[in-house]
Amino acid sequence: MKAPLPLEDLRAIVAGPVLGTSDGGFAEEVSAFNRAFIRTPDVAVGATSEADVVEAVRFAAAHNLRVRMQATGHGAESAITDGLLITTQRLYALSVDGGSRIARIGAGVRWGSVLTAAEPLGLTAITGASGNVGAIGYTLGGGVGPLSRSHGVSSDYARGFRLVTADGSIVTADAEENSDLFWALRGGKGGFGVVTEMQFELVPLTALYAGSIFFDTPHIETVLRSWIDWSASADATVTTSFAIMRLPDFDAIPQPLRGRTVLNLRFAYPGGETEGKRLATPLRELAPAIIDTIGVLPASQVGTIHNDLTEPGPGWVTGGLLNDLDQDFATELLATVGPDQQVPFIVVEIRQLGGRTFVDVPEGSAVGGRASGYTLSLVGVPNPDLFAQVLPAVANQVMSAIAPWISPETTINFAGDGSDAEQFGKAWPSAISERLSSLRMQWDPTGLFAYGPPAG
Repeated sequence: MKAPLPLEDLRAIVAGPVLGTSDGGFAEEVSAFNRAFIRTPDVAVGATSEADVVEAVRFAAAHNLRVRMQATGHGAESAITDGLLITTQRLYALSVDGGSRIARIGAGVRWGSVLTAAEPLGLTAITGASGNVGAIGYTLGGGVGPLSRSHGVSSDYARGFRLVTADGSIVTADAEENSDLFWALRGGKGGFGVVTEMQFELVPLTALYAGSIFFDTPHIETVLRSWIDWSASADATVTTSFAIMRLPDFDAIPQPLRGRTVLNLRFAYPGGETEGKRLATPLRELAPAIIDTIGVLPASQVGTIHNDLTEPGPGWVTGGLLNDLDQDFATELLATVGPDQQVPFIVVEIRQLGGRTFVDVPEGSAVGGRASGYTLSLVGVPNPDLFAQVLPAVANQVMSAIAPWISPETTINFAGDGSDAEQFGKAWPSAISERLSSLRMQWDPTGLFAYGPPAG
């Protein structure tokens, strides 16, 4: 039996809530956006300041508790049953300097807030597909979004970090100070400390020509095969993706889509309407559309292109990266997850990479998967009864069918459960992975920060 932790000592020096498993508000404090997994750490600390983070880390080190962090919990893909969880949702400081185009972003800030703050200055951030995701956690893993081909991955725009390291020190990591750590934090994800603030460069952009087109079941094969051919020579300023979606008959879904299996083709061009229309025309002509929302879109509304869920719930997702696609790939994909198949996936998504994602920043970064051409995500039916066996088994069948096209490496934000040794091992090329391991050992020699597969 574990000895009781002296939580009163920690409460005396921390301004935010310090909660044990039996305390009121504990379940709410530790709950993640993904509600599928048990989260019962020994203690949760709701940090209200960087000083709270320092004290929480020092307490954990003194009492042999491994430390984990959570902002929004979008990346929660495994259970937490021990240690100390620092929740950073209250670290929501945000400022934007229009002259330098730098946003200072606290650990609890979501991308939607950054986009809203930047908009009056004619600026925007290169974000992921959802404005509801925590900005820092997403960026630490690199980050692929609706403007990736034209602008690169999100971590390319990180200009500095503040973090609390394993000994409770506050450290700055940027191009001049602790540059090795800065390299690691741009794509290396975790295991270095608790990042409390990020400096992020914004870009001048007020509007896009963007949106999505929904195609009905009979046209899915034609559109999928045509998109694969089109993408091989697609303009590098255009970022597109498609998702085969099996939609339930719910009132929240637009009436024309309810109960249907459709293909949603997403399109984003960071420029004007005239050129945007020209670039989108070949896709519009693939088949008749049920819904076509492509048009002029404020840059702050980039999250509406993919229109990801905003309400918490149980979720299961796996995926990886793909090499160049061809018609044989289309045949295998349709045979396993096409509209005629009965599979427990609500979304099968492929995004095109390339363009700027192929190009690292001049000083280098730890982003994995830059040589790959596409991403793949399989999103399971949100029924936790299927998560342990059914969904993994069907996903393995799909992956086996398309194995010739799967890239030997992935990127950590697409690696799924970071505690899985095989997936974690593929998240970076070997040279990057070895350097990251060395730097984790340097900055966290005792393994205070729980990250990656369990030892042994």
